Parts: sequence; structure tokens; C-alpha cells
Amino acid sequence: MTGGERREQLIGIGRALFAERGVEGTTVEEIAARAGVSKPVVYEHFGGKEGLYAVVVDREIASLLSAITRALSGRGSPRTLLERAITALLDYIESSTEGFRILVRDSPAAAATGTFASAISDIARQVEHLLVDAFAARGFPPQTASLYAQGLVGMVAVTGQWWLDTREPPKEEVAAHLVNLAWNGLTGLERSPRLTVRPRDDDHEHDRGHDAPPAGRQRPAEPERGTP
Repeated sequence: MTGGERREQLIGIGRALFAERGVEGTTVEEIAARAGVSKPVVYEHFGGKEGLYAVVVDREIASLLSAITRALSGRGSPRTLLERAITALLDYIESSTEGFRILVRDSPAAAATGTFASAISDIARQVEHLLVDAFAARGFPPQTASLYAQGLVGMVAVTGQWWLDTREPPKEEVAAHLVNLAWNGLTGLERSPRLTVRPRDDDHEHDRGHDAPPAGRQRPAEPERGTP
């Protein structure tokens, strides 16, 4: 093999082992054995297991972001773009199952880059650009577009993790349900949402008995929900 061919072979073997056993459960000895080379060859190309893992993760994130970018770069209505983006993420999960398992299982949660969380944030920023103008045109605070974008993308990503193991219902049906939830939720947004249930002061009296009103003294009646 040429140096480039050997490198690609090791990346493919490392990707399979990381998906199967996780980065902690994979050793340089196993990688080298599957490739039919000595351990120094792995170190020569990647400096060790961690270097190989970093290359695998970077490639998976680039592949995922590329798929989402293509889905959102075409023309179409907001709903059409939403459908494309959700389908693109599920397509990636289906076609790159090993890569997706690596991203969601082993990426360090505290790292700022090179993790599944950072990839989701990048995707959410692209979705946010679509939401800002739509929110402003309909009288919604445009600064909330970031929050809703994170929620939408996170909803699809978590559902994708669940679907990865079940593979039921079919991918197209999963996408349709996600679009249904996201789109109909967006079309019914309240401009100033408020919780309909909030803690009552007397729910916590037993936790702060020194604040309880003296015996025989009643608390003022609270106004009914929904009144100013």
C-alpha cells in the first residue's frame, strides 16, 4: 500500500472499532492487528489512538454538516426546507450508522469543538437563519429564533438516536411525524408564552417553616390563573 492507502485503511478500521467498542474499549494493538501492521505504523500516521479518533470524528462531523447544508441551501418554502433538513439528518443516521454511534457515544461533552453537541449547534445556527426572518415578519421576537432552532434540532437528533436502535417505524414515517410536530408547533406559537402551572407558595411551606404565616392568619387569596 501507498502511505495514503494505508492511512485510509487505518481510518476505516478505527471507525469500525470505535463504533463497536467505543474509544476507551479500543486499543492500538487491535487496530494494528486488523490492519496487518505493527503498532509503530499506527503511531507514525496518527500519533496514537487519540489522533486516529480525532480524524474519524472530524470526518463524521464534516459529512453530517455537509448533508444538512445541502438540504438547507436549496430553494423552497420554510416547510419544504424543514422537511429536507430532518430527512437529511435521518439519512445520515441510516447511511453512516457507525459514524453516528461514535459521535453520540464518545464525544467529550465538555469539549467546545469536535463533538456531536458542537455539530448540533452548528446545524441549529443554520436553522436559526431561516427562522429569524420568519419570526420578524410575524411579529415574534427575532432573538428567540436561536432558542427555537436549538429545540428543533435537538428534538430531531434525540429521536434519531432512538430510531437508530429500533428502525421502526420506517424512516419516511419518522420524518413525517417530526415535521408534523415541528411545523404545527411553529404555526401555533404564542407571541408571549407563559406557563399555565407555576409553583404555589404554600407548596413549599414545609420546606421553610420559619416563613409560614402565624397560626390563625390566612394568606391573601391568589388571583385566578390567567388574570392580571
